[in-house]
Amino acid sequence: MSDNMKDVYGKAKDNYSFKIKLKSGILVVWFIILTIICLLPIYILVINATRSHTDIANGLSFIPSNYLKKNWDKVFTDPGFKLCYSALHGYKNSLIITICSTFLTVFFSALTAYGIHVYDFKLKEISYTVILLVMMVPMQVTSAGFIAFMSDLKLTNTYWPLIIPSVAAPGVVYFMRSYMKSSFPLDIVEAARIDGCGEFRTFISIAIPMMKPAIAVQAIFAFIASWNNFYTPNMILISVDLKQKTLPMMVSALQSSDKFNDYGAIYLAIALAIIPIIIAYVFLSRFIIAGVALGGVKE
Repeated sequence: MSDNMKDVYGKAKDNYSFKIKLKSGILVVWFIILTIICLLPIYILVINATRSHTDIANGLSFIPSNYLKKNWDKVFTDPGFKLCYSALHGYKNSLIITICSTFLTVFFSALTAYGIHVYDFKLKEISYTVILLVMMVPMQVTSAGFIAFMSDLKLTNTYWPLIIPSVAAPGVVYFMRSYMKSSFPLDIVEAARIDGCGEFRTFISIAIPMMKPAIAVQAIFAFIASWNNFYTPNMILISVDLKQKTLPMMVSALQSSDKFNDYGAIYLAIALAIIPIIIAYVFLSRFIIAGVALGGVKE
């Protein structure tokens, strides 16, 4: 290779390296900006939980204050606060509903997606199309009939209407089937059948481990949606008994209450309400990363 060719090759290589570094730098800066945008509201929420009502009313601050203990005492001991908010009952009720509904959502959605993906039957595509059409119907359209039906069954003021309907989650089914199309080869099901493995056991022992990333993602979304759900519980749990209400209902009642208007304590109550969401994300996100290689099968 001549010297001129070496110079041209070297310049081209340097230009390519510069472009790669420039693109990487731009992406890093962009992701940092997105991270700040996403975390800033949470940071301000935590900071306001440490400030007094007067400080919050005077303006925004990014520096923690020393009112956390006072706000904590108000949250758990103030008589006016206790009329709308009880952390113990709120956590218990919300966790019962959220954990049960999240399990039903991801399990039966994965089972439905597995059945549509693995088995061939006459109404396969029609059934899948009907499932997708259900996604187009908002909850607000069917809420009146749903409440009347639950009232006829005498299930108002119970948690069953907030848990059992979680079995039907068309959006999760769509995501699960899309994931299985790309990461779940049918040959492995045939191999399991040849080895004498039953259909349900194949789903439990083979399909679920291979679908861990998809299940973890949808479990996070289902947990957050159920935990933050205010619309449906507010229609079903119509009792005035505070011990029966969910945490979002308590926070909403606290914000609209005219008997207690301490912003510092209210921000602390909201901050306490998001702790389970953070824990669920931290716990489930590791399955997303660990399960990426688990579903890879080379033919």
